[in-house]
Amino acid sequence: MLERLNSESLPRLPADVEKPAYDRSRLTPGIVHLGLGAFHRAHQAVMTDLAIEASGDMSWGILGVSLRSRATRDALTPQDGLYTLALREGGVDGQPREQLRVVGSVLRVMVAEEDPNAVLERIAYPQTRIVSLTVTEKGYSHEPATGYLRWDDPDILHDIENPQRPRSTIGILVYGLALRRERGLPPVTLLSCDNLLGNGDMLRSLVLAFALRVDVALTAWIDTYCTFPNSMVDRIVPGTDDGDRARIATRLGVQDAWPVVGEPYLNWVIEDKFAAGRPAWETQGGATFVRNAEPYERLKLRMVNGPHSTLAYLGTLLGHRTISASAQTPALRDFVDAMMRLEIAPTLKGIPASGLEEYHHRFLARITNPALPHPSSQVAMDGSQKVPQRLLETLRDRLRTGDDINRLTLAVAAWLHYLRGEDELGARYAIEDPLAARLAKLLSRAEVAARASAPSQAAHRRAMVLAAFKPVFGDLGKKPDFVAALASHLENLREHGVMAAVKAAT
Repeated sequence: MLERLNSESLPRLPADVEKPAYDRSRLTPGIVHLGLGAFHRAHQAVMTDLAIEASGDMSWGILGVSLRSRATRDALTPQDGLYTLALREGGVDGQPREQLRVVGSVLRVMVAEEDPNAVLERIAYPQTRIVSLTVTEKGYSHEPATGYLRWDDPDILHDIENPQRPRSTIGILVYGLALRRERGLPPVTLLSCDNLLGNGDMLRSLVLAFALRVDVALTAWIDTYCTFPNSMVDRIVPGTDDGDRARIATRLGVQDAWPVVGEPYLNWVIEDKFAAGRPAWETQGGATFVRNAEPYERLKLRMVNGPHSTLAYLGTLLGHRTISASAQTPALRDFVDAMMRLEIAPTLKGIPASGLEEYHHRFLARITNPALPHPSSQVAMDGSQKVPQRLLETLRDRLRTGDDINRLTLAVAAWLHYLRGEDELGARYAIEDPLAARLAKLLSRAEVAARASAPSQAAHRRAMVLAAFKPVFGDLGKKPDFVAALASHLENLREHGVMAAVKAAT
């Protein structure tokens, strides 16, 4: 049995493994992070680690919070918060290359569900200056099509009645801020790092909406003093598997219960609006600070996340289980390449064509990284929260200008077809989505409506019912061109399969 990675074993790690070059015993917490998953640990936590090392500012340790899962806490607590980040890419010889760094910025991990009041106390801790979030799109309890807080969300309803034991992200933030205000503590920065357009602006609107139900004076305090920078993060971070753990343990000579695997590429853009200071994240070529992050967010959502989701849905339907397998299928790669050039890039006004072309080709190279198999299921999950901003906003722009929406609509149709839960080989897969039950009922209603229609009208009727689902599609169900294109693509997928549908769309 190998020794465990921890503070005692850290000095004995191999020389080719990077490790914190600072005294962790002097590190104090300045950041509370909600959603301590692999994505955070592969970007913000490691960049904080590097910033501490470069600047010598020891006041930016991270207190991580898992909202419900105990797994990360149970893995990292015996390791004193330490974990390994493995950055993998293909070498010139075709063999994978892997650089390891043990990250030291995480001091402690808590589970909100076990003791929500303790999390509120940490947000109200005098030294806390930033509360950051990677809770995924579904963690904001909002309606994807409108961005409004869902007052019927069970967690939001619970939190209105139980201020001492909140369980939603928004409830935890508001009640934590209420404690800070009551105690006369300074305001903090609330930093969303999730894939949402205007993520800081959206978080601000959701927090203020909830706070208004709690205390008008609290709402005014938050609005006046707290800041909500918009940000964009781009790094591919697949889930860790047992093969990763075994390989990394062999390199380290100790056991790491939960290392994180990612690509070397990292792009982190943040609006420099911080209420109480920030780490020197720009060191080591890390973050880029800007006045307005919106163009960068839009670029990433449309030219990375949209194509990524498209490959996940089309590939899964063909039986591919990784994004790289889908990207290496010529018909799918060519389809996504054309969608990016012809339908997505023209909507990104103000970005030089040369920059878009470079971004485009870099993305296609990243997703074929042979050293980093990315499960399609990880990208495909929570489509009801992802599709509106990754694909539908681009579609709306194209519709407004009367431009072709053929490929984008096939991508949307692929998501709807994917929701049936069965690929073209007959293999079943689970649908992971916060609206899964409602989407299953929607599919059933669409089929009933199609069967009740004349054969020539069945496909169109099915598409009308699906596109009328407002939580996802908003007003798109009233756009005849979209509904007609959706009907055609859904019928091709149903009757002829993915390859025929892709060919018909190009």
